[in-house]
Amino acid sequence: MKINVFLDDYRKCPDGHVLAETIDECIDLLRSFDVEHLSLDHDLLSKTRNGLMLVHFMVKHHLYADRITIHSANHLGSKAMYNCFKEAQKEHKMPNNIKILRCPLPLR
Repeated sequence: MKINVFLDDYRKCPDGHVLAETIDECIDLLRSFDVEHLSLDHDLLSKTRNGLMLVHFMVKHHLYADRITIHSANHLGSKAMYNCFKEAQKEHKMPNNIKILRCPLPLR
């Protein structure tokens, strides 16, 4: 079963997505389901466990979605997440056919 996952602890989860409020919840979903679209925030309530930590974990453990959007409004954090994914693709640690987009969403 394919699902869409939205990692965020503040914004409203879009229709058609499963909400993950922590990176642990997101990791559980990535391990348990075939994820078609993964939308990621950088800043989470936990100041020590953020979206960039999740990206590093995903690359290390080869946990991917068909398509990844980084929706964080944190410019530096989202850029670091994007660059980590692109570097993993360049080093052949992540499939090149996975689309990675940066598309910041307002906090509302």
